[in-house]
Amino acid sequence: MSDTAVERHWNRTRGSAPNVLAMVLAGGEGKRLSPLTLERAKPAVPFGGRYRIIDVVLSNLVNSHISKIKVLTQYKSASLEEHIARAWRLSPILDGFIETIPAQQRTGLSWFKGSADAVWQCFHAIEDANPDYVLIFGGDHIYKMDVRLMLDRHFDTDADLTVAGIPVPIAEASAFGVLQVDETGRVIDFVEKSPNPPEIPGRPGWALASMGNYIFNTKVLADELRRDAMEEDSAHDFGKSILPAMVQSGRKVMLFDFGTNEIPGEGLVTYWRDIGTIAAYFEAHMDLVEIKPEFNLYNRLWPIRTGMSFDPPAKFVFSDQTNARVGSATDSLVSDGCIISGGAIHRAVLSAGVRVNSFAHVEQCVLLERVQVGRYARLRRVIVDKDVEIPQGMQIGFDLEEDRKRFTVTDDGMVVIPKRARLKG
Repeated sequence: MSDTAVERHWNRTRGSAPNVLAMVLAGGEGKRLSPLTLERAKPAVPFGGRYRIIDVVLSNLVNSHISKIKVLTQYKSASLEEHIARAWRLSPILDGFIETIPAQQRTGLSWFKGSADAVWQCFHAIEDANPDYVLIFGGDHIYKMDVRLMLDRHFDTDADLTVAGIPVPIAEASAFGVLQVDETGRVIDFVEKSPNPPEIPGRPGWALASMGNYIFNTKVLADELRRDAMEEDSAHDFGKSILPAMVQSGRKVMLFDFGTNEIPGEGLVTYWRDIGTIAAYFEAHMDLVEIKPEFNLYNRLWPIRTGMSFDPPAKFVFSDQTNARVGSATDSLVSDGCIISGGAIHRAVLSAGVRVNSFAHVEQCVLLERVQVGRYARLRRVIVDKDVEIPQGMQIGFDLEEDRKRFTVTDDGMVVIPKRARLKG
């Protein structure tokens, strides 16, 4: 749907664009991403060379003309709050804002007990903004969504709640909440991380996973959160508690099919990744270096936004073919401030300020800010967090048994080196 069509719909249904507040849930600990989350919340983990994971959902909202956004933080939130304060400033003269709300124990002496409790403890912020509709979006997935299309679905069906869903292979569906819908798209059942998730009728081998993105009528949200807060045995979670209770009580819960998602400049875009594990985080980066990546960073009509950088352009030096001292990069992303000084990288993503020195070879790696790779070093299938110096001649990723003595090595053979690790050659 074009921007004009969306605006026509909003003008027809409300007389103006709807009064919408977005609440982004960004307090997750992200244990499965350790050691990348030892010092930061999962949404603050760097992604794609120059971004943070949180930048993806914020870009989707801002690109969709949603300009009132609250970000709920909790776990090791300092770097996340600093990033949002420095990188994300909307115009207050146009009533725009992106603000963080740290956990404050406003409703008792406990921290957030779950995603629903997080919103309930911060409900004062919703009351202050007085929106007609509240968006509850997660802050830790990689995807593009024109949220206006989901809002249109919510308006057109007169729903109490609209849930974004995406088809996933049945073998993967047990990791998600799974929706069952009728022929109109109304949600008639919901099961959370079931070992035997229901298939989509007429599409064997596939299930409809909830993306964890919701649109509520504000009064409905208030009623449901208040009811849930009084239930002591509740998980106080949108997926485990709020959504199933609303379906069972007869509330009108409707599906937004992410399979119909269209992005200006790209058309139909259905790429969505939950990068909650090291393997998924790595694969999402390898997706970026494909010749035609499904998650396209180069669409000027739908940019992934982040803070400004004052790093100089990337530089590639030395072309000594005879002695194999050539600064080169193939099938890779190289950020500002990087120097490839006589080394070679292939299928790698380098954040700002990385240096790869002469005769070094880096393949299928993710190197975060200011990593230094010494001469003759060799890295394969390695993720290196910020401010790490790889000593001259060190080899990582070739002998996993030896690597396990020093680093985190995942079951599928990814080596992860934590932030500021001091390595000895």
